[in-house]
Amino acid sequence: MSATPLPGILGAVAPILDNYGYLAVAGLIMVENFGVPAPGETILVAASVYAGTGRLSIVGVGVIAVLAAIIGNCIGYAIGYFGGHALVLRYGRYVFLTKERLDKTERFFEHRGGLVVVAGRFIEGLRQAAGIIAGTAEMPWKQFLAFTTLGAVLWVGVWAPLGYLAGDHIGTIYADVTRYSLYLLIALVVVLAALIARAVWRRRRGSAAQAAQAVPVPKAPDTDADGS
Repeated sequence: MSATPLPGILGAVAPILDNYGYLAVAGLIMVENFGVPAPGETILVAASVYAGTGRLSIVGVGVIAVLAAIIGNCIGYAIGYFGGHALVLRYGRYVFLTKERLDKTERFFEHRGGLVVVAGRFIEGLRQAAGIIAGTAEMPWKQFLAFTTLGAVLWVGVWAPLGYLAGDHIGTIYADVTRYSLYLLIALVVVLAALIARAVWRRRRGSAAQAAQAVPVPKAPDTDADGS
């Protein structure tokens, strides 16, 4: 099939993919998943598009991506587990992992650790830090391995088929997505503004109600039994 040029950000990883193929997929996804800011998700989509045009095998891309994601996240877990807070706080700023973010995430991890590991695959920033945070929070190893494997399979299962089915049509699809992304962003901003306004209004109404309840009611003056 024809070698359709990759558009936009996908085109930025095309030379790496052209030169290193499956090795590029494995390397970038693995390092991204243990904390290095790398275009792991981008290389996954680009490789899947290549598979859709016959230049790579979609099975090979999928298997390599899942294994690389699991291994990378396990390395991140080891960094967090054996390095502890001191190491994470010293180097975490390089992946935007500040002390405040670490504290908030660890508190959430105590109750929803599995959800963080799985859902974190789809969230930029958390995808790079989830393994490290899980290790720092001392999440049980077997539990972490189960959730990170599930997350990797779901992550690859979403992006690989999309890129594969796009194939030679990726240019048209990318143009359409870019065209309508502005409208989507405006819609999201409007919805967010409405939610914020609603929250502020409800908070003010609640504060007003509390203030009204706090106002003391004047008591009637005491009178003698004979009414004098």
